[in-house]
Amino acid sequence: MTAKMTPADIEAFLHAEFPQAFRTGGDISIESADGRSCRMRQRFNERMLRPGGTVSGPTLMALADFAMYVVLLSAIGPVGLAVTTNLNINFLRKGAAGADVLAEARILKLGKRLAVGEVTLLSGESPDPIAHVTATYSIPNA
Repeated sequence: MTAKMTPADIEAFLHAEFPQAFRTGGDISIESADGRSCRMRQRFNERMLRPGGTVSGPTLMALADFAMYVVLLSAIGPVGLAVTTNLNINFLRKGAAGADVLAEARILKLGKRLAVGEVTLLSGESPDPIAHVTATYSIPNA
C-alpha cells in the first residue's frame, strides 16, 4: 500500500484541523508513516506521570489512539471524521519515568468502512513493550 500522506502532510493537517491538540508544544512527533505503519514519539514530561513515578494509563491510551489515527491518515488521506470505535489496551509493564514513550502502529485490515490495527508502546530504548493496543476506526463515507 502506498502512503497517501507523508508525516509532514499529516502534521500540517493535524495542526489545521486539531490545533487544540498542540497547545502544549511539540511533545509528540511523527517519526515515520508509510500507509501501513507509523512510529511516533512522546517526549517525557512530568505531566505524564501518575503517583508512584510510572507513566499514566491515560497518557499511553491517548498516544496509542493518536498513533492509530496517524497510520490511518497515512493510508487513506485527510479524513478528519474517521473516529475510534473500539480501543483495547493491555498494560504489560511499568513505563519508566524520564523516558520517552514510543508508539509503533500498524494496520491489520483496512476496509471501506472500518480499519483494524495494533499499537505497541515502548519506554525509552527498551525493546520490551509496556503496553499492547488493538483499535478499530470507523471511516466515513466519501
